[in-house]
Amino acid sequence: MIEELLPSTVLTVEAYGDEGVDAPLYPEEEAVVRRAVLKRRREFTAVRVCARRAMEKLGVAPGPVLPDERGAPLWPEGLAGSMTHCQGYCAAALVRVGELASVGIDAEPHAALPEGVLTAVALPGEVARIARLSGEVPGVHFDRLLFSAKESVYKAWYPLTGKWLDFMEADLEFQVEDGEGTRGAFRATLLVDGPVVGGRGVNVFTGRWTARQGLIATAVTVALAG
Repeated sequence: MIEELLPSTVLTVEAYGDEGVDAPLYPEEEAVVRRAVLKRRREFTAVRVCARRAMEKLGVAPGPVLPDERGAPLWPEGLAGSMTHCQGYCAAALVRVGELASVGIDAEPHAALPEGVLTAVALPGEVARIARLSGEVPGVHFDRLLFSAKESVYKAWYPLTGKWLDFMEADLEFQVEDGEGTRGAFRATLLVDGPVVGGRGVNVFTGRWTARQGLIATAVTVALAG
């Protein structure tokens, strides 16, 4: 799912079900989840198996992927990337530095957000646009799509800035590319000063999405030229 949302320079690996959940960890990774509950440990492990396979596809020797103070993955020198996991699915996307400035991916179950969450993550204009789209394409949970897309925007933003981006600091608009609502694109207008990439400020992030197999997946890439 993730692969079709990204340019060919980005190498992706996905896993479904329980694949990789019991794989061995590097000692440094083991220390991170030594006291974690079983669900957290299994997700942590499975997505790192995906990351290591993506490294191998790039011709890079696999190594530990540790989280920084905000939980973002610390990639080996020369690589940029993103990881995601939800119930029954995980994925990693990696690219060589020099191909893209940043990448962010996210996957969520294709179901409505819990009550009260939408108003906590969406601007009034976004709520109105989601309501309209839900009427036009009732088979898509656009509230969950919005949440996922904002997660992907943040994951692409953070490596470029080292700063938190609040849900209310990006205004998203969605495009549906087929009548069934299985895929499309989105545009995120940053409401705060964007990162400087290639000597230019970036105030808009663009991405793609898909909804199928009980999942919603989103991906954002930031070009080096800004």
